[in-house]
Amino acid sequence: MRIDETAVSAWHGILAVNLTINFLSAIHQRHPNKNTCPANTMESDRIMEIRSRFTGGPQMGAERKNKAKTIGAQEAVAKLKNGNRVFIGSGCGEPQHLIHTMVANHDLQDIMLFQMLSHSLEQYLTDDHFLSRFALKLFFVSVSMRQAAYEGKIDYIPVYISEIPKLFQNRQIILDVALIQISPPNRLGFASLGISVDVTREAIRCARMVIAQINPKMPRTHGDSFIHLSDIDYFVPFEEDVLTAEVGVVDTTIAKRIARYVSELIDDGSTIQVGYGQLPFGLLEYLTDKSDLGVHTHMMTDAFIPLFENGVITNKKKNLLTDRAVCTFCMGTRNIYNYIDDNPIFYFGTSDFVNNPRTIGQNDNFISITSALEVDVTGQVCSDSVGRQFFSGTGDQASYIRGASLSKGGLSIIALPSTSQDGKTSSIVATLSAGASLATLRADVNFVVTEYGIAQLKGKNIQQRVIELTQIAHPDFRAELIEVAKSNHYIFSDQLPPPAIDLMFIEEYKSRKQLRNGKTISIRPLLPSDEISYRNFLYSLQERTIYLRFFDNIQVFSRQMAQNHWVNLDYRRNITLIGSIRSRGNKEIMALATYALVDGNQAEIAFLVHEDYQGLGIASYLLKELENIARKNGYRSFSATVLKENQAMLHVFKKRYPSAKMHVRGEEIEMEMRIGDA
Repeated sequence: MRIDETAVSAWHGILAVNLTINFLSAIHQRHPNKNTCPANTMESDRIMEIRSRFTGGPQMGAERKNKAKTIGAQEAVAKLKNGNRVFIGSGCGEPQHLIHTMVANHDLQDIMLFQMLSHSLEQYLTDDHFLSRFALKLFFVSVSMRQAAYEGKIDYIPVYISEIPKLFQNRQIILDVALIQISPPNRLGFASLGISVDVTREAIRCARMVIAQINPKMPRTHGDSFIHLSDIDYFVPFEEDVLTAEVGVVDTTIAKRIARYVSELIDDGSTIQVGYGQLPFGLLEYLTDKSDLGVHTHMMTDAFIPLFENGVITNKKKNLLTDRAVCTFCMGTRNIYNYIDDNPIFYFGTSDFVNNPRTIGQNDNFISITSALEVDVTGQVCSDSVGRQFFSGTGDQASYIRGASLSKGGLSIIALPSTSQDGKTSSIVATLSAGASLATLRADVNFVVTEYGIAQLKGKNIQQRVIELTQIAHPDFRAELIEVAKSNHYIFSDQLPPPAIDLMFIEEYKSRKQLRNGKTISIRPLLPSDEISYRNFLYSLQERTIYLRFFDNIQVFSRQMAQNHWVNLDYRRNITLIGSIRSRGNKEIMALATYALVDGNQAEIAFLVHEDYQGLGIASYLLKELENIARKNGYRSFSATVLKENQAMLHVFKKRYPSAKMHVRGEEIEMEMRIGDA
């Protein structure tokens, strides 16, 4: 039954009375004196006078009904029965006062508690009496619950968060009672679930009885967060600080390096999701150079605020819920709670809507950024356990990754440090640890990023994946990973490991150029993981182009040839730049530029450009880029050997170095070019 506006007004009055009683009780407890009644019996004339304002008059029946629903916490938890299955509002939105009152009621026995993220119950997990009366079932193991999970004091239910509401709907998990926390209602009787909509919304619908703690400090959020007073069985007015949670500190050096790579994959106007964990949220502060980003994520936190305030996040380019930042719950400090309070740019939705891959995929250019504990060299991801010890939960990493694959222009990123915190254990592993759970299938994984670079796995074979992931592993572990991969028959027995050096310095060698045909070419150093695309590029060229570059009609570009090329690359004395063009979601090599040490401070240079992109100034641009790199590495001059008939290449060199020395030897022209003459 819906209650009318008069009844709501009466409810407001009753709420004021109860809050007044609570306030006066608190004063009494802190400042007792002989003229004050005991707190548990205080019914002064003044309080009776206030109460009487809302218990008489023509609407007496409606007011009495709402007054009957407004009770104290002890009376509310007494409504629970032994053997009940109880849902508790999750995360920082949990009703602390109701939780502590429930635990203090020693008449309650054999109560099964269901919660997604639990905080308040942590303090009771060393109490055998509590453990004998309550069984705690968690859908996510928070940091504070890890030890208890390891000791078997709580039960972990592995399930996608987006599918938890379905467990309630289908009565796979039957709920007798839901204990929740809400904001005070508006004049129409609608309260807000505040910072915890996620799975709480469906728990309310499915529970046989709903008890709500009304807390004026709960932010009032917009979206699918509203609940009418008529849907609540009992109200417990009680004001207390809403729980806060600060994201832990990450190594800023590592986070900054990872963020640099992640940023390369995020275009302006993209809609982003950031997974639960220290690292993903730590990356946000390094996205300040982006513009018009949108947000569609499961958790909102303080790390987003600077991006809103600086205009980086505008949500204007989103095509689903345009102008709205979408999330399911919020955890953070009072700062973020104040920011989202009654702020219509935030849309708080249920987890089965927000985290559903079909919903996610409706966002064009959607980018999922999540983390992991381990990634094996074939691309399998573990994100919720270290071996057999549960560290977090299934969450919705796979849902967001699959949603990103459904998005037009979407992609997913798994970001993680290359080693554990002590630096002694690699996060890129030959095989997942014994007992480790498989959170995301290798077939779903797209990009993996560490502080050593980007591995692109989508559509790659196992051999390519091993090289891609070994390349971004910590240099100390690369050789070992290659050897184990050989013993597992993942790669060829003659496969060479990526160089055991930190290649962060080659980030300075990257650039982009807009071509006259409207396309953009991306320039970066060639890496061992480019073997297949490198060979594909060579095979795509016409015979004449091959002849002009190699002075021979080469027919086969073997693995051995490619590996011999990698052996000589150290990215200072010897380097090869590649130019890639995006084609149907993939980048294909369309140009190569190489310099190699000859002697002293001279390097020999050579270029190769696909026929479809010749005449667009690519060779001239690559020559300038090679020159900048060579100058940094101490070179003073270039040499080159060009066939007479290769007039296009000769023109490039003469234009850049008009004072170049040329020596004709038959059909070949040898050139010497001083870098300073350019």
